[in-house]
Amino acid sequence: MIKQITPILFMAVLLLSCSRPTTTVTDNGWEMVPEIMKNISAPKFHDKTFNVVDFGAKNDSTFNSLPAIIAAINECNQQGGGKVLVPAGTYYLKGSIILKSHVNLHLTEGARLEFSTEPTDYLPMVLTKWEGTECFNYTPFIYSYQCVNVAITGKGEIDGNGAVTFNTWKPKEKPAMDRLRQMGNDSIPVYERVFGEGWHLRPCMIQFLGCKNVLIEGVKIYDSPFWIIHPVYCDNVIVRDVYIDSNNYNNDGCDPESSTNVLIENVKFNVGDDGIAIKSGRDQDGWRIGQATENVIIRNCYFARWAITIGSEMSGGVRNIFIEDCKIDSCRNGIYFKSNLDRGGFFENLHMRNIEADVCLWGVINFRTDYHGYRGGNYPTQFRNITIENVTCNRVDSVAIMANGVPEAKLYDITLRNIEVKKAPKATQMKNVVNLVLDNVKVNGRLVTKENE
Repeated sequence: MIKQITPILFMAVLLLSCSRPTTTVTDNGWEMVPEIMKNISAPKFHDKTFNVVDFGAKNDSTFNSLPAIIAAINECNQQGGGKVLVPAGTYYLKGSIILKSHVNLHLTEGARLEFSTEPTDYLPMVLTKWEGTECFNYTPFIYSYQCVNVAITGKGEIDGNGAVTFNTWKPKEKPAMDRLRQMGNDSIPVYERVFGEGWHLRPCMIQFLGCKNVLIEGVKIYDSPFWIIHPVYCDNVIVRDVYIDSNNYNNDGCDPESSTNVLIENVKFNVGDDGIAIKSGRDQDGWRIGQATENVIIRNCYFARWAITIGSEMSGGVRNIFIEDCKIDSCRNGIYFKSNLDRGGFFENLHMRNIEADVCLWGVINFRTDYHGYRGGNYPTQFRNITIENVTCNRVDSVAIMANGVPEAKLYDITLRNIEVKKAPKATQMKNVVNLVLDNVKVNGRLVTKENE
């Protein structure tokens, strides 16, 4: 458990965070990518196979195969690691899979994991993070804590059955959400932030917490109860060739949080909330931990409904984000930066290029520094050094491009280059931006300049 900090130390950390100098990155920041990729590689596993059927799992949608899968994982771990093989068939699980170090959970084509719809199956509680604040809550459906070399691979399917029970929790969770956020703001010790049964905080689908060398590759994921893939405090994470189809409340596709050296590529998102949301903790809890998300590469991804978001829980800071060659079908915001005066922290060094969007209802590029949930703080987030280029969008139903800083924290060094929105009722809305460069930005066939923005 991370220690609480005194108010004086907290303010020192906050001031350092908000006043840190901009990291030196050239306009061609893409030169950093090969260096980042040197720190990203798939984990390696011993050539041993542990078939869950040999441990008692059954291709039976009414038989609980969880004990057999847990036994196979434990044996694999005790023997130094390898592949826990789930062969073709449907396997019903009354509870959570706990992954251990050096274990590759491999779902062959035709294999399907079906999770229970009974919330008590996901007890006892574990240390987790819920919308940026640490607490003890229901165990995520697949969970790994402080492990090295862990993976979920194969061409099989994972079905959370989240809509059956957990979707009904959304209207009931506000008291728990408010209580948790207040505990975070008041620096209540994490061991006292106990939720679980009766509190209606939905668990994540897949969460790796404090892990190193993580791989999720090839699988198909359906019907999550809450956030879907959530690496927290992790290093060296790969999410590759995954298909996600889950449209319940708050179904973010992949949320790297306070994690470093992350690669997300060739992923197809059809989700009920942000496709990818980059985060680093909420308010006081994020400052207490102070771990940024940095060195993230996103490429060749497809977004069917919601796209790419930075924030809003980003109090630990975000830096060195590289996004390229992505396609957006129809969404609210294409490229969305969100924060408010409670968040603090910083966001710096984003380079994005080659984005094709069809419809972005609220804007293809949107900086929003007054995002809802504001609790009356005065800790503005620092945004700086952002280059977005080679973006096309067929239609926006609101303002095509929005970049709205606040007087307390203006947006610095924003370059928009080769941006074209073919149809929008309004081209831009911009204020409190310092060193804004508009280079070949077109809306409705008209070149946008600083004079006519």
